[in-house]
Amino acid sequence: MLFFSKQSVKRPLSKFGSVFALLSSLVLSMRSFAADSEVAAGEAQRWVTNMTQGVTAISHEIYDLHMLIFMICVAIGVVVFGVMFYSMIMHRKSVGAVASKFHESTLVELAWTIIPAVILIAMAVPATSTLIKIYDTSDADIDIKVVGYQWKWQYEYLGEDVTFFSNLTTPQDEIYGRAPKGEHYLLEVDEPVVIPINKKVRFLITANDVLHAWWVPALAVKRDAIPGYINDVWTIVDEPGIYRGQCAELCGKSHGFMPIVVHAMEEVDYQYWLEGKKIQAEELKLAMSQSFSMDELYARGEQVYQTNCVACHGPAGAGGIGPSLIGSSITTGPINGHLSLMINGVQGSAMQAFGEQLNNIDLAAVVTYKRNAWGNNMGDMLQPVDVLNHKRSL
Repeated sequence: MLFFSKQSVKRPLSKFGSVFALLSSLVLSMRSFAADSEVAAGEAQRWVTNMTQGVTAISHEIYDLHMLIFMICVAIGVVVFGVMFYSMIMHRKSVGAVASKFHESTLVELAWTIIPAVILIAMAVPATSTLIKIYDTSDADIDIKVVGYQWKWQYEYLGEDVTFFSNLTTPQDEIYGRAPKGEHYLLEVDEPVVIPINKKVRFLITANDVLHAWWVPALAVKRDAIPGYINDVWTIVDEPGIYRGQCAELCGKSHGFMPIVVHAMEEVDYQYWLEGKKIQAEELKLAMSQSFSMDELYARGEQVYQTNCVACHGPAGAGGIGPSLIGSSITTGPINGHLSLMINGVQGSAMQAFGEQLNNIDLAAVVTYKRNAWGNNMGDMLQPVDVLNHKRSL
C-alpha cells in the first residue's frame, strides 16, 4: 500500500516532485511490510504446532518418521474424502442417480482388507526400526541417575562420586508478576546436568515421591519417573549447546517449577567440569567435620532457604501455602524437633523430607537461619556434626 499526504493530493506536484513522492512512499511501504513480516514471523514461531525437529540424529529420525506417517494419513484423508464428496455430488438423487444393489462382493471385501493391511505394514516397518533404536540403551559411555523430587531433580554420575540437585532459579518477582519475565522464564536452574558431545549418555530415571517425567524435546528424550521403578533412555549430542526441558507429568502444585537444563560440552571442557565437581565433593566432606560461626551459618542458611523453602513459606517467612515461620512453635521450640521436621518432613503434606536432599552443612545452616531470622532471635545454632549425630539417633 502507498501512503500520500492530504496536501500532495490537493495540489499537483512537479514532475520530479511526483517521482520523489512515489519513491518515498514505496520505501516507507517496504519498510513497514518488512517490520510487519518480522512481527508475523515471531508470532508464527510462537504458534508452531508441529513437533520439535531436535538436534540429535535420533531426534531427526523421529521427526522424519512423524512426517512420513503424517503424509500417509493426509493422503488417506484426501482419497477417502475425495471419493465421498465425488459420490455425493455426482450420484445424488437430483441428477437421477439410482443406488446400485449388491451383496457380499468378494472383490470389495478383499480390497478393503488388503489395502489397509499394506498401508499398516508400510507404516510399521520404519516405525519398528526407529523404536528399536530409541530403546537400545546398551554400550553407554556415561550413566547418569536422575531422581525426581517435588519439585527438583537430582543427578548422580554413576562411578564418578558426583551428585547434586538442580533447582529452579527464576526470581519470585518474575513468578508473581512483580518484574518482567526473563528470556528463559521457568527454564533456568542453578545446576544444569552436563554431558560431553559425541558420547552415548544413558539416563536412569526414577522418582522419590510421586510420578514425574524427564523431558528434553531437543534431544528427543522423554521418560516417566516412577517411584520404585527405573526407566532408561539415551542420547548422543553432536554439537555443544544448552538444551532446556520440563517435567511433563502433573506432579503437584509446583509442577511447572521443575525445569531441566542440559549443557552439552566438548570432551575437554566436560572433563574439566567433572574434576571441579569432584574437588567440590572432597571439600564438602572435609567441611562436614568443621565448625562454623553464627554469621557463616546464617548467610549459608539464607541461600538454602531461598532455594528450597521460599516457594512454600515466602521470602520473609510468611506467605505461600506453608504456615508462617515467624514465632511458630517449630522455629521457636526445641531445636532438635525443628531438625527432625527438616530431616523427615510431614507425610501427606507439602513439607518434604530434606534429610537426603540437603547435606549436613546445609541442614545445620537452614535450621540456624530460620531460628534467628524475621525476629525469631532464638540465638541457638547447629553444627554439621550435630546433624550427623541426630541422624544416627533416629
